[in-house]
Amino acid sequence: MSEYKRFSVSERSKSFCYALEGMFSFFKREHNAVLHLLATVAVIVLSIIFPVTRFEVIILVIVTGLVWVTELINTAIEKTTDLISKEDHPEIKFIKDIAAAAVLVMAAVALLTGSLIFIPKIIV
Repeated sequence: MSEYKRFSVSERSKSFCYALEGMFSFFKREHNAVLHLLATVAVIVLSIIFPVTRFEVIILVIVTGLVWVTELINTAIEKTTDLISKEDHPEIKFIKDIAAAAVLVMAAVALLTGSLIFIPKIIV
């Protein structure tokens, strides 16, 4: 068992720096990050152009955040499986496909949510 460590601001700040480093690496190495960033900017612009309620903003923030989290986890899974084997392996392919499908499902939910919020505002 590990020994309990006291809270350390220095250690927490290092953790925060590692997370920021991960985000910067994600943007530099993953093409999908740019697509998600463009979609996020589009949601922000639409939210400014068309009046949205506080509840709608909360929903948009949640679904947008979930797309980002899902893509980050998908990328981590892909990179981890690449470390295990670079060769074609049916189980690794299955794992990668399932992780990618999770991103696709979450992006579709976000698109549907955004459509339900913005289309009535655009049409009116």
